Amino acid sequence: MIDRYSRPGMKKIWAEENKYQKWLDVELAVCEAWHKLGRIPAASLKRIKQKAGFSVDRILEIESVVKHDVIAFLSSVAENVGQDSRYIHLGLTSYDVVDTALSLLIKESLVDVQNNTAALKDIIGKEALKHKNTLMIGRTHGVHAEPITFGVKLLVWYEEIKRHLKRMDSALETISCGRISGSVGTYIHLDPRIEKTALKKLGLTPAKVSTQVLQRDRHAEVIAVLALLTASLDKFAQEIRHLQKTEVLELEEPFTKGQKGSSSMPHKKNPVRAERISGLARIVRANLQTALENIPLWHERDISHSSAERIIFPDSFILTDYLLAEMSDLIQNWKVYPENMSSNIQTTRGLVFSQMVLLALTGKGLSREEAYQLVQRNSMQAWREGKDFKELLKKDKEITKVLDNKEIESCFSMVPYLEHINFIFDGVFSDES
Repeated sequence: MIDRYSRPGMKKIWAEENKYQKWLDVELAVCEAWHKLGRIPAASLKRIKQKAGFSVDRILEIESVVKHDVIAFLSSVAENVGQDSRYIHLGLTSYDVVDTALSLLIKESLVDVQNNTAALKDIIGKEALKHKNTLMIGRTHGVHAEPITFGVKLLVWYEEIKRHLKRMDSALETISCGRISGSVGTYIHLDPRIEKTALKKLGLTPAKVSTQVLQRDRHAEVIAVLALLTASLDKFAQEIRHLQKTEVLELEEPFTKGQKGSSSMPHKKNPVRAERISGLARIVRANLQTALENIPLWHERDISHSSAERIIFPDSFILTDYLLAEMSDLIQNWKVYPENMSSNIQTTRGLVFSQMVLLALTGKGLSREEAYQLVQRNSMQAWREGKDFKELLKKDKEITKVLDNKEIESCFSMVPYLEHINFIFDGVFSDES
């Protein structure tokens, strides 16, 4: 089922062919390192590099008998190389190859995700600037609070994505690590120089100390970064879903030609893509729990993490890649309704300006408690009776003793809500110039 969400680039990274190619890359790098130390003759190394290859089908055929994937892989390679294959896997244990290759796969995937995340950041930034001064109602607890701008809402997303990119830098450094140190990590059958030389060729750094495996806190950090990123995508999607509600309708996700929203109700345009993002993000977050459970392994290693990692890494990267593409396309092609944003500010008949009135009263000398009581009394009447808040204030003698009509009117101006928008935007973009 996960294959449905695979995009070509990420699918290719996690294909069996690429996995075994990474295994072969590790084996060949080790062969070159042994050659530099004089263990493998130049002629043999040349023949190994010329002939080394494998067949996925043949590997699976051998594995069905030997029940060991690395042995099956080596047997397939040996069938191609011939006698010189005795130099392949020299002094290694399986996880010298598997763990180092997994780091290469994760690194390749993480770079791809990082590039697509940066692209999403740019898309959000462009939309934020476009709607910098598009006024809308801000909501807390799902209830109208005070006006904000749609651009500021998107700027929050933009800054959040920037933090994810920083986390990816850290995770990339953490996982750009390999180990070629033998059965329990003590180089019993290896020269430590083999590890250093081979990993340098592969673009990885050696773990300063390892057991038979790289420690799984590294891998959990990577999944944590993906879980955090997709949690933000879920957050964005949830906002889109709310803003597309019929009674809100400030925003709509793309509805393409020929698309149908319901099998029974032809009028429906549902936020199905945003809902799909929310649903699939849960899977990535759930995979983090598995990655954390993989950290405590028995002694120098056990194999309990291996089967789980064959699922959580391809699935998490494939889904994250898909969700980034979906969110990018959704934002680039969504429909924004500034006129509805403007009218929704007035839905509560002026109640959202209550703090402006409160501050105006305290500015004239009333205590905060007294001012709050006066404003709340009129606010609750407006809620209860569906009356205009401003008109109630103008009829309240206790308020008109303090504020004249002009001062009351000024409390309902939209101008102040744009006063510091440039300051907010400058603060976000200033560190990028």
